[in-house]
Amino acid sequence: MNRHVLVSVAWPYASGSRHLGHLAGAYLPADIFARYHRLAGDRVLMVSGSDVYGTPITVRADQEGVTPQEIVDRYHAEFVSNWEDLAIQWELFTMTGTPNHHEVTQDIFRTLHENGYIERRTSEQFYDPESRRFLPDRYVEGTCPHCAYEEARGDQCDDCGRTLDPVDLIDARSKLSGATPVSRKTDHFYLRLPEFSDRLEEWLHSRQGWRKHVLNFSLGWIEEGLQDRAITRDIDWGIDIPVEGLGPGKKIYVWFDAVIGYLSASKEWSQIQGRPDAWKDWWENPEAEHYYFIGKDNIPFHTIIWPAMLLGYGGLELPTNVPANQYVTFRGGKASASRGIGLTVGGALAIYEPDSLRYALAANLPETSDTEMTAQEIDRRINDELVATWGNLVNRVLSMTRSNFGGRVPEPGPEHPEDAAVRAAADQLLHRVADRIEKVELRAGLRTGMEMAGQLNAYLNATEPWKTAKTDLARTATVLKTTLDAINHLKVAFAPYLPVTAERLHSMLGLPGNLSDHGWVGLPVPAGTTLGVVRPLYRKVEASRD
Repeated sequence: MNRHVLVSVAWPYASGSRHLGHLAGAYLPADIFARYHRLAGDRVLMVSGSDVYGTPITVRADQEGVTPQEIVDRYHAEFVSNWEDLAIQWELFTMTGTPNHHEVTQDIFRTLHENGYIERRTSEQFYDPESRRFLPDRYVEGTCPHCAYEEARGDQCDDCGRTLDPVDLIDARSKLSGATPVSRKTDHFYLRLPEFSDRLEEWLHSRQGWRKHVLNFSLGWIEEGLQDRAITRDIDWGIDIPVEGLGPGKKIYVWFDAVIGYLSASKEWSQIQGRPDAWKDWWENPEAEHYYFIGKDNIPFHTIIWPAMLLGYGGLELPTNVPANQYVTFRGGKASASRGIGLTVGGALAIYEPDSLRYALAANLPETSDTEMTAQEIDRRINDELVATWGNLVNRVLSMTRSNFGGRVPEPGPEHPEDAAVRAAADQLLHRVADRIEKVELRAGLRTGMEMAGQLNAYLNATEPWKTAKTDLARTATVLKTTLDAINHLKVAFAPYLPVTAERLHSMLGLPGNLSDHGWVGLPVPAGTTLGVVRPLYRKVEASRD
């Protein structure tokens, strides 16, 4: 039976352009993983969307003197364009501003409240005496009490990754006026996280195959002792609170509604399909698998807070795995949209072909440690590996087949031991790559494919079909047919990583239909097949600038 695989991807704030750190951190890994499972015949639901209620949006709107909706419309359209250009394939990429998302969020809130997991309480919150308004977390900046980073935000430190409360900051200041904020009493609703400590700890200890930094970070939160967390704020841009008690001028806070987006997007997709209950095949199915692709700064929201909300609501499946990536750094600094660090996706696409960019990033995914990214490293990966190892292999084998056999795949002659070794390696390739992708070791999966491409280049150099074409055409036919069959296996192995050129190669090999019609299967190219138009898969890039 085909598996049900939910691929949940971090919701980008519609407040600025996405950079290569975002792409390598969450969106490209999710697409690679989802594309593999679709080829394997699994039922995939990959969802995300623009987070339209994040305070970075209102901060930017204030700075530009426009409405938050104008900011949202601008960047949501940019995101959709980026995904199309990069061949990121969604079942649904939506936004949190839809009536559907409001309804699902309010249902979760109301149910948690009814079940006793949300309570009203009076607390101290920062207030800007000059602007005369309460300050949401991201409207407060200061020095991190843990690492002394001087530009920490009220909700999180970008340097050490710790989540914060604005009152924790040293020398706090308002982003609105620069004034020193003062504490004032205000009423809010809180999620009672400590109620879930034991169940979360037991669940986390039962996780198999999780990345160590994800599991250790999450268990560390439990060991430190969970704290109740405010889920409303004194803001006017957000989702209405569905219960009475707080009065006007307050909304559900963004961190609470954003994680609910995975569920609301699943329900929205079901409605679009004309099957309103289809989402249940993933969310109410104990056999379904849920994978959350995020950056490490979002770990506690997906391993502690969202699972707690799911437990409190009841009847919905918890994450199978949260393969959070580490940071991509540029000249030693974490890529950051708000601080303008790192090449934007749009800027990169003006320089690189989509699959070339996908390859360079996939080869450097920050799966277990922070990864430094430079334009020179991207260029090197593309020119020295993608073009020189894989692109040139395809071009010269297909070109030799065209020139020596009239563009038709030849009947092979007698097989030598070296031919059998290549064929055996090709037969095992997809199993090896699949094993890596299933474990969300995507960088290793790509490396496995490139090692096979290197083996084929060594095989050609050893057998020299360009020489035997003049003296032993049958031997040439065997070598080229063996290599073409292996290339067809590699085409499938690379398809999740390089979807545009994999599809193009499928046509160049003269095979019928689309690559996706054939699934995660490597087959010989039938002798007698007429090749399509042969052209280079990739172009070499000129030296780029950081």
